[in-house]
Amino acid sequence: MYLKKVDGPRIVTLPDGTCLSRADLPPDTTVRWVASRKAVVVQAVKYGLLAEDEALSRYNLSEDEFASWCSAVDRFGEEALKTTTLQKYRQL
Repeated sequence: MYLKKVDGPRIVTLPDGTCLSRADLPPDTTVRWVASRKAVVVQAVKYGLLAEDEALSRYNLSEDEFASWCSAVDRFGEEALKTTTLQKYRQL
């Protein structure tokens, strides 16, 4: 089996005991961003699986967009990333 050389860890352990690996990340061709995919990218950056600049370039995200995802997760959890509840959390 051939493993591609990558900078940084291949797997990180999250505070709840689950493991997050590079295989769990959404594909770099992702167009439709649902809350669960956004949360995985935020967790990957937060716990050191991906560098922020690598995530921004890999998924073609702006700094502001990614920062809004991070602040929403920090303040309200993954629920705040859902499009249907965006207005509810934006006002707070």
